[in-house]
Amino acid sequence: MSIKGKAAITGFAELRPQRDAEGRTPLGMMAQVAREAIADAGLEKKDIDGLLTGWAIGEYSVLWPSIITEYLRLQPKYFNQVELGGASAAGMVWRAAAAIEAGMCSTVLCVVADTRGVTTPGRKLPPFPPIDAEFDAPYGLIAANPGYALIARRHMAEFGTTPQQMAKVAVDQRKNACKNPTAMFGTKEITIDDVLNSRMIVDPLHLLEIVSPCSGGGAFIVTSADRAKRGPQRPVYLLGAGEAGGHCSITNAKSLTTSLVKPAAEGAFKMAGVTPKDMHFVQPYDCYTITVIVTLEDAGFCKKGEGGRFVEEHDLSYKGDFPCNTHGGQLSFGQPGLAGGMSHVIEGVRQLMGRGGERQVKNATIGYVNGNGGIMSEQCSLVLGVQ
Repeated sequence: MSIKGKAAITGFAELRPQRDAEGRTPLGMMAQVAREAIADAGLEKKDIDGLLTGWAIGEYSVLWPSIITEYLRLQPKYFNQVELGGASAAGMVWRAAAAIEAGMCSTVLCVVADTRGVTTPGRKLPPFPPIDAEFDAPYGLIAANPGYALIARRHMAEFGTTPQQMAKVAVDQRKNACKNPTAMFGTKEITIDDVLNSRMIVDPLHLLEIVSPCSGGGAFIVTSADRAKRGPQRPVYLLGAGEAGGHCSITNAKSLTTSLVKPAAEGAFKMAGVTPKDMHFVQPYDCYTITVIVTLEDAGFCKKGEGGRFVEEHDLSYKGDFPCNTHGGQLSFGQPGLAGGMSHVIEGVRQLMGRGGERQVKNATIGYVNGNGGIMSEQCSLVLGVQ
């Protein structure tokens, strides 16, 4: 069974990322974006019979899908939590399409929000995986910064990737952010020197090469291909999807420089019946500059080891020859928890609907989106397109 073209995204909503949640809760933000996404799709709440969500650090809890169902007063026939870190939102798209094709439901609300990891009173943060606490943390591999620094350093050693090449990813994406009125860092362009002169966080990664956590949320609606044609927006169809996993701790990764993006992307392109050369834009997860370079290599946009030179030689801005993260990426848009990964899905949909505003990619009809969880450990690739 293939889910190619069986479902489409018909509406979306996104909150402007903010440093301070200003008293808002993840549930409150979810309610806002859910209401706005449903309206954007030309629907009413009674039309929603499916729900997919991801956990929020700010209100971490068991039974999270049921909590959201109760809070939003929904009556889903199908509901679940997708927990793939930054790949969660991309994973929601094909799971919603599969549930619709299986007859479980007809219209799915996909929604996430978070408050920059600030928990509400009485709640505790979810623990680190035991393997991290026992074997990784004593050697400094706690959280993501050191792990991605290892990837960057190894990529530099194996392939000659330079700090300037990595910095250019942040520079080009900032150009996109300056055309995005909702981006956290969209008021001033930066240069390669700005990036390399910013504070070193974990060698070789500088401050401007690392995503900035914040508060925010996003939602989109997935419905059947037939129902999608009745809405007010141009439907964006799921043409291909691929997913891959294999480790949690980076110490168990088979390679630091070849990631699980490769099988995920291969699966997505195979289902869609297209190749990387057919894409009009890419929206790769970008928690760090090196993440984009490795993703472009492993997804097949350039050969392994040539990612640094590829981003150096191409214009990654919305008006360039290789539009990449046209909303600014999380590096400039911000990372509101799992809504950071959702921003890539929403931006891909926005571009294909022709709603990109000043940063609209001309004649965009097909694009690639990738979600990434953990330290390059959970991957979900999508090919989205319009008819």
